[in-house]
Amino acid sequence: MSSNSLRPHLLIIDDRPDEMRLLLETLRSEDYRISVAFDGEQGYRRAIANRPDLILLDVRMPRLGGFATCRQLKAYPATSRIPVIFLTSSNELSERLEGLGAGAVDYVTKPFAPEEVLARIRIHLQLATGTAPQAVIEEPDITSHDLVIVRAAMKYMAENIARPISLEDISRHIGTYEKKLSNAFRTHTGKSVFEYLREERLCRARQLLSTTPLSIHEIALEVGFSSAANFATSFRDRFDTTPSEFRKNPDG
Repeated sequence: MSSNSLRPHLLIIDDRPDEMRLLLETLRSEDYRISVAFDGEQGYRRAIANRPDLILLDVRMPRLGGFATCRQLKAYPATSRIPVIFLTSSNELSERLEGLGAGAVDYVTKPFAPEEVLARIRIHLQLATGTAPQAVIEEPDITSHDLVIVRAAMKYMAENIARPISLEDISRHIGTYEKKLSNAFRTHTGKSVFEYLREERLCRARQLLSTTPLSIHEIALEVGFSSAANFATSFRDRFDTTPSEFRKNPDG
């Protein structure tokens, strides 16, 4: 193994490289290997290709923002364990919480001291190496970027099943285009996005009917139907029985 391959590899994704000059000089002086990307899409591709040991990711970027980029990285098996540290100029707690929810391990606020960034990088590299030394070299079972998009969309729908969801909502959340999402979903599931969502809602409702005392109206709202009547009609069309009849005889 070459000495170069033993040096930790950092990927920096930021659309303003001029703001990163001092940090880059500091990191290079510490003998890190550095790769740079200038937007989320380019950064995502480089992460897939190069499997860095840690990613520094700007929150606000054109084309594909930091949160969407992070979600895609966490949905892809080969990059899901790579620590992501967000770089941001905002001090808003809500933004930090959203970033941590997207899968980041830490936050650094701009303007930052290079020494602070170095300290955080060292900590998270040590944590990653100590807890999962083989994680970033595992071969993924899935190499399709489209399937990553589909998985991220499924996760979003599962987490928001109780509220109205549009194709625009899903696409914006996972950082892709509506047409690309629709085509990917059809290719990998054989269904449209909304055929899949409808099936998930009805299957979730069937589970609630057999395992909870919730009323049919409450279950309808819980799985995203606007009324008990619409829910009952859809349930009967799918399972050839009404919700009330199913609850009385769930095994029948």
